[in-house]
Formats: sequence, C-alpha cells, structure tokens
Amino acid sequence: MDRFRIIFQYFQSNSESVMNGICGLLALASVKMYTCFDFSCPCLPQYNMAYGLGIMFVPPIALFLCGLILNRQSLVMLEEWRRPQGRRAKDLSVIRYMCSSIIQRAMVAPLVWIVVTLLDGKCLICAFSCSVDPDKFVGFANISPVQVQQLLAKVPCKDDELMRNNTSRKAVSRYLRCWSQALGWSILLILIVAAFLAHWLRPCFNQDTLLQARHWSNYIDIEQKIFEETCCEHSRLFAHKCILHFFKSMQREIKLHSFSLPREGETAEGEEDLLRGIIDQDQVNKLLKMWYYEKPPLDIS
Repeated sequence: MDRFRIIFQYFQSNSESVMNGICGLLALASVKMYTCFDFSCPCLPQYNMAYGLGIMFVPPIALFLCGLILNRQSLVMLEEWRRPQGRRAKDLSVIRYMCSSIIQRAMVAPLVWIVVTLLDGKCLICAFSCSVDPDKFVGFANISPVQVQQLLAKVPCKDDELMRNNTSRKAVSRYLRCWSQALGWSILLILIVAAFLAHWLRPCFNQDTLLQARHWSNYIDIEQKIFEETCCEHSRLFAHKCILHFFKSMQREIKLHSFSLPREGETAEGEEDLLRGIIDQDQVNKLLKMWYYEKPPLDIS
C-alpha cells in the first residue's frame, strides 16, 4: 500500500511533465473508450438528437472533471483563492495563472473526444438525421411528413429492413458525415493554430510577470506539500507521545518487547523541536487555525 501511496503522491505532484503525461493518458483513454463503445442510435425521431449529442458532450464533461481531480494544483488554487487575507497578501495574477494552466490541461481529453466523434461522424448523423431537408434527396417524394421523419430517423440504422438498401439513406448519411468530418478537421486546425500562436507569441508579452506567476504558483504548491508533510511528522510524534503517556504504567512490558521508551524528561531532539510548547489538542487546533487565517508573509528577514 505504501508503494501505491507513493506513486499516487508522485502523480499528484506539480511537475509539468507529469501533468502533461497524465493529460496524454487521459486523451488516449478517451480515444480507446470511444473505439470500444458500442454506439447504438435509437432511430426514433424524439430520441436521436438527445442520444447523439449526449454521447458527444457528456463523456467530455466527465473527462474534464477527471482532469481537474487528478491535477493537484486545482485544489491548491481553490485554497489560495478562498483563504482569508491574513498577514500574506493574495496575488490574483498567480491565481489566474494557476486557473489557466489547470483548465488548459483538463481540456485536452475532452477536445480529443469531441474531435474523434466528429471525424467518425456517427454521433452527428444520429443527432441531425431528422433535421436535414428531405427535398435535397430523392426517394422522399409522395410521402407524408410523418413518414419522412420516421425514415430520416432510421438513417443511422443501416441494418433496418426498410433502409438497408435505400439509396436516400446512404446519401443522407454521406452528407452528414461530410459535414461532421469538415467540422472535426476545422476544430483540429483551429486548435493547432491557436497552440502555434500561443507558443510563438508568448515571448512578445511581458515575460517577467509570467515568470513570477509561474514561480509563485510552484511555491504555493510546494509550501502546501511541505506543510502537510510536517503536519504528518508532527502527528506521528504527537501520537507517539500520547501512547507513551498512556502506557506509562506498563514500562516494564514495553521494554521487554524492545520498545524504546524515553525516561522522564528525555525526548529526542526532533521531537523536542516539533513539540515544543504543544501539549494538547487545543494547541494543535490553534496552530492549524493560525496557519489558515494568518499565513506568514513571504519575508524571512
């Protein structure tokens, strides 16, 4: 379990390479999920659009939330935004940088899912088969509007007996697939151009502000992790002290089991440093409350 905990903490770190790797894995997972997904359009006029658009947009929302959950910086950013002013001023530029970084990474997998669904075309065909103009296609003449809607709704169902060899179904399907693929390639091209411009135009803007925001963003994350590690170490030593105090009447049995019990007034140097002046629960709660409400200023002079 310790190994899994260490691995999980490692993947929760603020390292950009690790977060980029997680985003890549989520993107690959989204593609794999879509290829393994059994797409079955209901082929009913009142359900086609809801089903098609649901498959296109509901999984990206779940992937986006997963990206936020796996990014440790999202929780750090919320804590920094919500914490009281205290003795340390809050820098809104740092919070904005953290927010933009989190959203950019979390949007990778959802965008990959949407682009893949558009390039495949099944979702858009299912969603908008009933919305095409039947006058543009032969085979729908001399049919009542209700029957036209029923036939258009069955366009995604190529195994249906009425539409299996229907040339109009193939024409409508090709028409919608062309629009879907054109939209998918357009979105992909826009994303590539936007990434290119963001990469090459970034040096043209104020670099010192960006460097400061990146530095203090990393600092806030590292400070939070070190504080949590220190709290864990203090909790271990405090629990050690409480247990020794509880078993004070059993020193002989504890010594027989080779448990190192310090004598009265003797403490390890590390314990003395961490536990100096802290002897009960109220003092620990007061320390944690002070850290939250009155974070020390970033000045060690």
